[in-house]
Amino acid sequence: MTQDPAPDLDLDVVVPVHNEHETLEQSIALLHAHLRAEAPGSWRITIADNASTDGTAAIAEGLAARLDRVVVVHLAEKGRGRALKAAWSASPARVLVYLDEDLSTDLRALQPLVAPLLSGHSDLAIGSRLASASRIVRGGKREFVSRSYNALLRGTFGARFSDAQCGFKAIRADVARRLLPYVEDTGWFFDTELLILAERAGLRIHEVPVDWVDDPHSSVDIVATATADLKGMVRVGTGLARGRIPVDDLYRDIGRHPFAQPRTPLIAQVVRFGVIGALSTIAYALVYLVLQVVMPAQTANFLALLVTAIANTAANRRFTFGIRGRTGATTHHLQGLVVFGIAWALTSGSLVLLHAADPHPGAFVEVGVLTIANLVATLLRFALLKIWVFRDPGRRRGEPAPDEPVEPLSTRHHLTLLAQEANRS
Repeated sequence: MTQDPAPDLDLDVVVPVHNEHETLEQSIALLHAHLRAEAPGSWRITIADNASTDGTAAIAEGLAARLDRVVVVHLAEKGRGRALKAAWSASPARVLVYLDEDLSTDLRALQPLVAPLLSGHSDLAIGSRLASASRIVRGGKREFVSRSYNALLRGTFGARFSDAQCGFKAIRADVARRLLPYVEDTGWFFDTELLILAERAGLRIHEVPVDWVDDPHSSVDIVATATADLKGMVRVGTGLARGRIPVDDLYRDIGRHPFAQPRTPLIAQVVRFGVIGALSTIAYALVYLVLQVVMPAQTANFLALLVTAIANTAANRRFTFGIRGRTGATTHHLQGLVVFGIAWALTSGSLVLLHAADPHPGAFVEVGVLTIANLVATLLRFALLKIWVFRDPGRRRGEPAPDEPVEPLSTRHHLTLLAQEANRS
């Protein structure tokens, strides 16, 4: 590795390369000129050559000798993820950046990418080709594959970031030191795995719309990459499900914990629950009327109650009991489904009794009986949600203990806390 004489760096822009002898010199020269003119603070470029077999290594060394603040890392094994992990792990910079060698992303997005990391506002930043404000040029096949892949991530992992694969990312070094040991992929899935772990650890991911032009000479094998990505998703999903990846420990140590919410008075909870319950009852009746046309009454009742129960649990979680964020959401919904089962037993029992009294009561009579039963079930539902599902465990994940300092909600809150502390002194 060619050493940089200045260890105190704000940015380390890492460019992984493998057999890029035709374009490397031009790309690094353009990147170097841009950083000299536009980069905030101190910076360097790290060319991470991973097992090139052409003249890439020699060109990289020549660039490092000719251009200031350019260094080279040579790796004996191929792999973009391996190159990034090695270069980032050894870097002394505060913020670590990754760019594709072909510079498909317009470099004018670099400063917006790193600014929230340098300020400490965010933990990771990614360029997004799928944001509405982005401008991209690429073929239909790549567009379809990219959108399908990111939709799959949202469906399987609940990912909220929009573009996992754009070769334009940055991470704070202190965050990288904690996450990188748990990122196993050495190839193209590296980015996705890093983002999934970061999101599960409660880190803030900043997205920047980019202008991006596809490299028509790209050597990426779409089929092989897609296959490797699917295998990576299975591996990470299994690791998360089995608890092998310690995302809870990462969350506790480096995650951005939600602010503790003020407790909602009981009367306000009752009113909000009532409003949500009334809306849910109306929605239930409408859904049942539609479904009973095409399926048996019991099946229609079950599906109508299931759909409205899920929506009801989500609404009560957020508005009645003031619980925000995804922490504990899965458990809450599973417990909510248990409550749903009890409600379903009540309403189904009323339907059985009705049909025993009158084998052909008519749809609107059924709706009337089921609606009354549903209202009774709603009262039981509130009690169970209050004392079981959304009970206050004393300290939810992420809330400070009584003797821990409370993080300010805003600049105004921060100044208020400082003033209170000064008064106490």
